[in-house]
Amino acid sequence: MLISPDMGSHGEKEMAKHEFGIMDIPPKSNERYDSYDPEGYHCISVPDDCIEPLLDKLTHIGSYWHTLRQPGKGLAYYGITLIPPSSMRQFIELLEGASGTDGLRDLLLKAKEEEKFVIHFGI
Repeated sequence: MLISPDMGSHGEKEMAKHEFGIMDIPPKSNERYDSYDPEGYHCISVPDDCIEPLLDKLTHIGSYWHTLRQPGKGLAYYGITLIPPSSMRQFIELLEGASGTDGLRDLLLKAKEEEKFVIHFGI
């Protein structure tokens, strides 16, 4: 059996997912985050089906795309987002009642409590 890029090692179709992790060391203004490294941040996975309905609302939340030198809003859907501690409360509130996001909510609450950035790896 041929395995396509969207298939798991056992031939099952993998769902598109986003990865979120807490950054123990805050990003520096001269650093770029261009490498996919979810293991390095002990990321949790959230299915795209759970993130996609929130995308419009997320455009009101301040973030950075790949570097602190590139302010943005919402998530870099196909890239890397740095979510600052100042945006955690708003992000957490947005997740209220959203299906499949309990793990993400818990991660954001922890990051807020510890005043740490969250890194997001898009699909």
